[in-house]
Amino acid sequence: MALLSDRDREFLRNHLEQTLVEPVKLVFFTQTVVTESVTCQYCQETEQILREVADLSDKISVQVYNFVTDKEVAQRYGIDKIPATIVMRDGVDYGVRFFGIPSGYEFTSLVEAIIDVSRGRSDLSPSTLELLSAIQDPVHIQVFVTPTCPYCPTAVRMAHSLALANDKIRADMIEAIEFPHLANKYNVYGVPRTIFNEDTDLEGAAPEALFVAKLLQSVGMLSEEEVDKIIQDMGAEMEAIQTEEFIPEDE
Repeated sequence: MALLSDRDREFLRNHLEQTLVEPVKLVFFTQTVVTESVTCQYCQETEQILREVADLSDKISVQVYNFVTDKEVAQRYGIDKIPATIVMRDGVDYGVRFFGIPSGYEFTSLVEAIIDVSRGRSDLSPSTLELLSAIQDPVHIQVFVTPTCPYCPTAVRMAHSLALANDKIRADMIEAIEFPHLANKYNVYGVPRTIFNEDTDLEGAAPEALFVAKLLQSVGMLSEEEVDKIIQDMGAEMEAIQTEEFIPEDE
């Protein structure tokens, strides 16, 4: 049974036809045989979503790897959990990743990532692009989301946009319900919750300026005091940042 309705497929087909530029490959890691050490509740549904999207454009293809038997490939791309999807173009890994099923509101994030990678750029401001060009150290961004969170796609796209702009940045969407051990580890009680390099966090769908400031803080280019000053200057913008409550499950 198809996951996308006929109406959604037709709309998406037209949208992709108008926006895609270069071919995109969705590299998917799955596990078809459940073992004691590896289980994947939503692998089958995630692969179906990817294939249904790929069927809508000849500029989208899907490549599937087995997380266990293709261990070397998984290690090469830093894949340590499944389901995992990498959005690539011309064999280039832009650091754009989805861990968990991109369903609900996160389906929008998947489509936006496909389009942005196809274009090879995002819509970040020139000032942000200039700041990002100075980053020389690796940055790992993890954005925790749930399918029911309407604010989460904004944070996910922002993180993926930063990864597109600098090859030192990797940005992961992580579906919090599927990975409760990570949600507990990073104290996820509201989504979206973004973790930069393990030690800097941000809750809510923050404006670009604050998102970038937190990233710069994580690599030592801004101090905590400087970020606090940016937050103070934002005033009403900070009050508009919204989150959805998340109750972590037992691991």
